[in-house]
Amino acid sequence: MVVVRDEYDRAKHQLGTLGGGNHFIEIQKGNDGHVWFMIHTGSRNLGKKVADYHNDVAKRMNAKYFSSVPKEHDLAFLPLDSVEGQRYIAEMKYCVDFALASRNLIASMVMNAIRDVTGGYMKKYYNIAHNYASIENHYKHNVVVHRKGATLAREGTVGIIPGSQGTKSYIVGGLGNPESFMSCSHGAGRKMGRMAAQRNLDLKAEIYALNKQGIIHSIRTKKDLDEAPSAYKDITKVMDNQKDLVTICVELQPLAVIKG
Repeated sequence: MVVVRDEYDRAKHQLGTLGGGNHFIEIQKGNDGHVWFMIHTGSRNLGKKVADYHNDVAKRMNAKYFSSVPKEHDLAFLPLDSVEGQRYIAEMKYCVDFALASRNLIASMVMNAIRDVTGGYMKKYYNIAHNYASIENHYKHNVVVHRKGATLAREGTVGIIPGSQGTKSYIVGGLGNPESFMSCSHGAGRKMGRMAAQRNLDLKAEIYALNKQGIIHSIRTKKDLDEAPSAYKDITKVMDNQKDLVTICVELQPLAVIKG
């Protein structure tokens, strides 16, 4: 594995770290009578390096093939039965496993802190990946489904749909809708870009809204507004728009949030 081999030592230093952007640790109150905690982080810089490297390989190969896919669409492909395609699949799977190992390490640290304070213990654990490719059968064809910002919602599958720092998140059950390739949204989704949020949102208003709900948060400066709740879509509407994709199992209200 070309990239993983070269990045292995650097990646070890990122294992168990949260990262920036929309990554978070959130403690939540469930309407099922339990306290939950949710962790969102991935394969960090390793995943980006893997994606960039193999995308460049695909672009070069597509140019050699005289691919009919327009270059400006940025949809270069790798044949699954090629050495390059198999190498990418192997490295992508490695990144998915790396991300899970990282979340497990963070979860153990969070759980130890909770246990020290409350004496509580973890009863359930759900792991969801939302940036990967999967070979599946849909409409009687074997296809590669790319889920980025989407999660699997096969019938009976448990899913996680986060809101934002100041809104509910959801544990859901998939309904297996074939029209969505058995997928649902990964979260609320942004309605405002990061720079636009920093320019246009009111810092005092965002802090007041979170404080009013009693949520412990880390919004302190204009720079933090890129992850303010108002930068995201209304999660209630998002959930209403995908009633045909998932059913809500547990509603989670934020209590405290740590952003990357």
